[in-house]
Amino acid sequence: MDVVEAVAIGAAGVAAGGMNAVVGSGTLITFPTLLAFGYPPVLANVSNNVGLVPGVLSAAYGYRRELAGQRRRLIRFGAASLLGGLAGALLLLNLPDAAFRAVVPVLILTACVLVLLQPRLNRWMRERSGGGSRTDGGVPMWLGVLGTGVYGGYFGAAQGVLLMGMFGAVLRDDLQRLNAAKNVLASLVNGVAAVVFIAVADVDWAVAGLIAAGSTAGGLLGARLGRKLPPTAMRGVIVTVGVTASVLLIARA
Repeated sequence: MDVVEAVAIGAAGVAAGGMNAVVGSGTLITFPTLLAFGYPPVLANVSNNVGLVPGVLSAAYGYRRELAGQRRRLIRFGAASLLGGLAGALLLLNLPDAAFRAVVPVLILTACVLVLLQPRLNRWMRERSGGGSRTDGGVPMWLGVLGTGVYGGYFGAAQGVLLMGMFGAVLRDDLQRLNAAKNVLASLVNGVAAVVFIAVADVDWAVAGLIAAGSTAGGLLGARLGRKLPPTAMRGVIVTVGVTASVLLIARA
């Protein structure tokens, strides 16, 4: 690895860490960067996942104030994220990705539509419930988080968009608090997948180290920026990233 390659990978890690903190999809920066330098796809995906774990952890730390009062939610959805991340990592190591990747753009675009419709859906839910207490979406939401965890452990691009799309459509809560929960769940998915990859797959530790250093700094900076974004601006970022992710994935298909 020469200096130019190292700097490029480190810079991609910073950008990915910041994007993951605000909305997710940081993989869409680091993964193509590694492919551009000639790394095999599976090795790039595995090394990228391991490297991004410190970044999502730093993003979760940056949003620690917004996590107050969400312990029950995080425990409930955290179990789904851990199971999904484990299943997704095992799928990556044992199955071809063509069929699974084919449905990813549809999932991301659906999530973007849910984000745009969030205010209207929340008003509709308040009218139906009479303004009752917050809910966590029951079994369907838990299964949705589980499915997102499977996807996140398998590939991970726009995992945050999918989570925020579901959360924004169903959960009656502040968007920043939901984003904080999203960061914790993404860190659980990436973390358990990284454990599997380290145990049984090849990891390029130089690449993973550069991405880890960059994404940690980017995660802290992204959390600081993301916490200042108003809900409308944040929805705009989520939708922009989600549509871009879908276009890139379709182009690579």
